[in-house]
This record gives sequence, structure tokens and C-alpha cells, in this order.
Amino acid sequence: MFYYLSGTVAHIGPNLAVIDCGGVGYACQTTTTTLSALKKGEKGKLFTHLNVREDGVDLFGFAGQDELNLFRLLLGVSGVGPKAALSILSASTPANLALSIITGDEKALTVAPGIGKKIAQRVILELKDKLAKDQSFSGGAGESYAGTGVTVIPENKLSEATAALAVLGYSAAESAAALRGIDMESLTLEQIIKQALKAMMKA
Repeated sequence: MFYYLSGTVAHIGPNLAVIDCGGVGYACQTTTTTLSALKKGEKGKLFTHLNVREDGVDLFGFAGQDELNLFRLLLGVSGVGPKAALSILSASTPANLALSIITGDEKALTVAPGIGKKIAQRVILELKDKLAKDQSFSGGAGESYAGTGVTVIPENKLSEATAALAVLGYSAAESAAALRGIDMESLTLEQIIKQALKAMMKA
């Protein structure tokens, strides 16, 4: 129903941002990452997700489409609702969370309040299964992810960065263009992904 909201940031609260669009204030539940990108009284833009329940309607907003994509992926995991998804996203950047899912780092997920080991394992298992649907793993040094044409090879920063961007919803072509020219040798994997995301935001 809503793709994004663009207007003045009227209010900021715990996991909440209110965007004034033409005199109407839209209350969006959000993450600490998105809140850090907003400032009261200034212009703000949030990509939104409308969650309809039997007893009400909730609107969620995110500063970037990568965070929104991950939020929707998390909602598809059994036992993970909007509150848990926001908690997981608030404890990490989208790039780091994508890496945690790809590498099976459950400890990185359990740092989020209310997220135990079982939920973390379920998130990793179900999202990996979803990405690998209808496609068997390579059985070699890495794992192939469905629809991405990406193979994650240990110690290969380019492959892991491309796979992380695929989890965030970017195509192999978009990722290749964004990663072109980035110093893979001296930068950490997190820095590489951050630079790629910045490049795609400017495009």
C-alpha cells in the first residue's frame, strides 16, 4: 500500500519515528539504525512495510531498502514476529546481519535482546533454505545460492561480499558494478560491503 514516506521528521521515540507528510503524521516502528539516520525537524524518507493483524494495523519504516528487505525475510521465519525482527535488525547493520546469516554466526544474532540460541539457529536455517530453494549446494569449497549465481568461497572477500548483497536483495549485476574498483586487499569485508551499499545509493 505504501512504498515509502517522505516528509518532515515530527517525532522520534524508542523504536518509533513519526513522519509528517502533508499535515498527516505517520507513526513508523523502526530500528536504532534507522533512527540514527533521522533528525527531528529535518526531512526524512522511510521505505515502509504495512503489517495487518486481526486487532490492528502497524506501519514499519526503514531508512534503506536493504534493511526493509531483511525485515521482510525475518518475518518469513517461523516464530519471528515484527518485534523480534526489529530487535535483530537493531543489534546489527544490514551488512553485518547478512554476513551472519550467510556464515551461520548464531552468536551475532543472540546479542539482540529477546533472541535466544534456538531463534538464531532457526533464522539462519530457514533463510539459508529459502535462498537455496530448488538448487542443491555446490558440494565443493563453497555454497551456491538460488537465483543469485553466487558461490560463497571461504576467504574470498569478493564472493562473500556479493553473497551478502544478494541477501539484501541486490542482483549479481548490481553487486558487480558496485564492487568494481573497491580495494579488496586492504579493506575488511564489512568495509567492502558498506562502500558497495554507498555506491548503489548514489547510483
